Amino acid sequence: MIRGRLEAALRALWFDPAPPAALRAAGLLLALLTPLTALAAARQRRAIVALPAPPVPVLVVGNLVVGGAGKTPLVAAIVEALAARGWHPGILARGHGARRADARLVAPDDDPESAGDEPLLLAQLTGRPVAAGRRRAEALAALLAAHPEVDVVVSDDGLQHAALPRSVEVAVFDARGAGNRRLLPAGPLREPLSHLGGMHAIAINGASALAGDGLAGGPVAGQAGSPPPRAFRFDVLPERFVRVGNEDEQLDPAGFRARVEAACGAADAPGCLAAVAGIGAPERFFASLASLGLPPALSHTPGDHRPLTREALRAIDARFVVMTTKDAVKCRAWADDRCWALQASARLDPAFVDWLDNALRETKLGRTPARHPGVPDLQGPAQTRTGRHGA
Repeated sequence: MIRGRLEAALRALWFDPAPPAALRAAGLLLALLTPLTALAAARQRRAIVALPAPPVPVLVVGNLVVGGAGKTPLVAAIVEALAARGWHPGILARGHGARRADARLVAPDDDPESAGDEPLLLAQLTGRPVAAGRRRAEALAALLAAHPEVDVVVSDDGLQHAALPRSVEVAVFDARGAGNRRLLPAGPLREPLSHLGGMHAIAINGASALAGDGLAGGPVAGQAGSPPPRAFRFDVLPERFVRVGNEDEQLDPAGFRARVEAACGAADAPGCLAAVAGIGAPERFFASLASLGLPPALSHTPGDHRPLTREALRAIDARFVVMTTKDAVKCRAWADDRCWALQASARLDPAFVDWLDNALRETKLGRTPARHPGVPDLQGPAQTRTGRHGA
């Protein structure tokens, strides 16, 4: 309870355009600690630049901003897109919340407490080789040793992992942009926005809200012709509702809404629908449900990478419990008949896939892909040019 309130307060400080006065005062105190974050980020970036080239092309897809931005469905979509271009991709993930920290391979039927939620979800979504571990360089070695056919590796997060060699870096943002643009703990940034100048591209979840805020970037330096912009849009779209623990039972959004309304009279009836979102940006999941005509009467946010416990599930007084797929993998073995997961997938800009394919093939030939030509104005949709930051 206390942790949840603290996280909500920090999100308000970081992303609200006009946080309460008490939070603004707390932000001034937290700003005293940001030089430590800047120092650590600079050391990490210097270490990353000095790393040797990896044995196969490694694409790191990560966040500068704390919290979810749709990165995991983006990674799954990238992996499938690369496979369609003839690559044999493997996946790396940290494995937050897992009991084990060592490098390990992850299979679709593994125990979530050993595998971690994101590695297990990626194994289930893609069917591709997955390795996880706190030390990602060791996980990379384990993946390539077990699967010599892998000729490209996509890392789910890891921009700040100083020991992981990489070929291409893509920073992911959503409609919140960079919030108040401050470093942790006064803001949501893990490293300064200036570091984007050393990365290769930006991917924005639902970029239309940010189209007027300078996110288009410039052309790819050193490439002939008319290259695509260096900031690319992707969209995470809901596809179906799946019964947790019985994945053969699936309904499209309209069918699930009809079932809910038949049982409750109306989707927003008291005690009808509860939503569970143990992810970095739970409000995005709740908004997605509302857009489908399924506004939850109750919401439960265990916190990113923290499990929904049996006790907490029993305490939810609702006829239907809808959760993210990341939550579903953690409670699949004991979820009750009320539980459904909303499956979503990322739709990629074809220009993004073209650029990725080309950049990775350049690295395979021993060439260095051009990095991002500048630092865009990463403001959220509620911001103005006077410095207000997006919600």
